[in-house]
Amino acid sequence: MPFRSAYDCLWCGRPEEARDPADLGGWSQLCSDCLGKAGENGFLRARLKAALAERSAGIHAVASSVANGGAAPIAVADAQVPAGATPSAPNGGSGPIAPRDAADRANLIAYDEARAAEYDDWYLRRGRYERGPVHDAAWSAELDTVGRWLDELPITGEIVELAAGTGWWSPLLASKGELSCYDAAGAALDRARERLLAHGLRAHLHVRDAWAEPDRQVDALFTGFWLSHVPREELGGFLELVRRWLKPGGTFAFIDSLDDPYSRAEDHDQATGDRATRRLADGRTFEIVKVHRDAGAMRGALARAGFVAAKVSTTGRFFVHGSATA
Repeated sequence: MPFRSAYDCLWCGRPEEARDPADLGGWSQLCSDCLGKAGENGFLRARLKAALAERSAGIHAVASSVANGGAAPIAVADAQVPAGATPSAPNGGSGPIAPRDAADRANLIAYDEARAAEYDDWYLRRGRYERGPVHDAAWSAELDTVGRWLDELPITGEIVELAAGTGWWSPLLASKGELSCYDAAGAALDRARERLLAHGLRAHLHVRDAWAEPDRQVDALFTGFWLSHVPREELGGFLELVRRWLKPGGTFAFIDSLDDPYSRAEDHDQATGDRATRRLADGRTFEIVKVHRDAGAMRGALARAGFVAAKVSTTGRFFVHGSATA
């Protein structure tokens, strides 16, 4: 994000003004109180790390301009950024990440937080997602198909659901074994908790980035509509992380979107260049990573990541789904 001297905090909405161009608040667009909570919250932590990288890059650009005789639009001397500092992956993810990647992840978390209250409208074809009786009937039939497919998978034992969102699939998974639901957006997990309680089911719910390194090995791992938010060049790395989560012989299962114009809201444009602009009901917009992959692309990616016995199919128009063995 660019530096802003006046902004509304992305987390709590409080209006703020940056003290000077080195103020992290102006780069992160978080108030001082929310910055102080970054150690407790995945989104705030990711936004802080992205802001550090963005401030460092901005200072470097100014320093280069001054060295070449240009004018300095911001004060460089006050910035307390170590030379050569590189942000690490959010929430304990492995290795350094590029500033743009850090910003992309932070933007996606902000989008998920803001969208939590209306996310189920997408599943249920309500409001802006209602696309007429023919398309909506096809959607509902294909959603039932992937639900039955997931229900029939022989998943048992300890199960992890990464990027669980509002928990649409969580009750089904919780009925199969001991489920841990992880998501970087706490507001989405609150919805997942309500859904599980309504079904009389229990799970472990924790705010955790999907890229965080595993803390144990489990019997199965599931992602629903997450892989399309993984940048094209990072899919292999994410699938390798999934393998580290799984015991030998463990199962990875996923459901994701195909590129059908009637899958998205009527006021959403088609993704271009692996990125999409998404608009919420209140008018706010977010730019997010969106990469649609067909069955063939997913089979190849799973094989390259070392999975075996991959079975990947589509429902026709809207969904791609598959499973593979670690």
